[in-house]
Amino acid sequence: MKNRINTALEQNKKLLSIYFTAGYPSLNDTVKVIQDLEKSGVDMIEIGLPFSDPLADGPTIQESSTVALKNGMTTKILFEQLKDIRQSVTIPLIIMGYFNPMMQYGIEAFCAKCQEIGIDGLIIPDLPVAEYHEHYQETFEKYGLINVFLITPQTSDERIRFIDSVSNGFIYMVSSASVTGSTSGFGNTQEAYFDRIANMNLKAPQIVGFGISNNETFTQATKTTKGAIIGSAFIKYITNNGVDRIVDFVRGIR
Repeated sequence: MKNRINTALEQNKKLLSIYFTAGYPSLNDTVKVIQDLEKSGVDMIEIGLPFSDPLADGPTIQESSTVALKNGMTTKILFEQLKDIRQSVTIPLIIMGYFNPMMQYGIEAFCAKCQEIGIDGLIIPDLPVAEYHEHYQETFEKYGLINVFLITPQTSDERIRFIDSVSNGFIYMVSSASVTGSTSGFGNTQEAYFDRIANMNLKAPQIVGFGISNNETFTQATKTTKGAIIGSAFIKYITNNGVDRIVDFVRGIR
């Protein structure tokens, strides 16, 4: 069966992916958030597995992780919450998290569980691409999981080409070298970076994350790419408005 991420990437439109932290604002909000995001027309969802030391995340996502952990969220509980998710949700689901909790769970067991409940891919910011390629690629592929790698404006062309060669989904293009949620709008430096990547003619489509919060930044980010990911702005929205009006947030993006 074809991976849902690849099916989504073939659609003739710019994709909107939303990131949220599992178990936030309340422990049992996870499934409702996913279902409402799909109903609102989102193309892909990244489910954040909270971790106590989230290096790549800005203050908004860090705070949501802290609250989710206090709420009692664990890998085991997340899998339990998602066990019937494919009865109501058809769009691609990606778990984004750090490598430590996955190793504690057991890499093979983690991947097997992802396949069982219908997870399509993983984003693991602290798993280096060479390490993945050497030690884990076979296991991920055995369970039909796409591993998504991040690139930044500082990533060398050589490394980007290597990432492209081992990617079987999309490349997560971090718009800046800073943490999530810290920019508003894109300046010349980011525009130049977007153009540089576009001119590399990579085989894997690129989806931009970090700094996208509204229609203007979504449009800017997707001019030369396949789509954009919104995280911090969505978490701020549900922090302030709860999880009952998710459709209003999504409508404001495109």
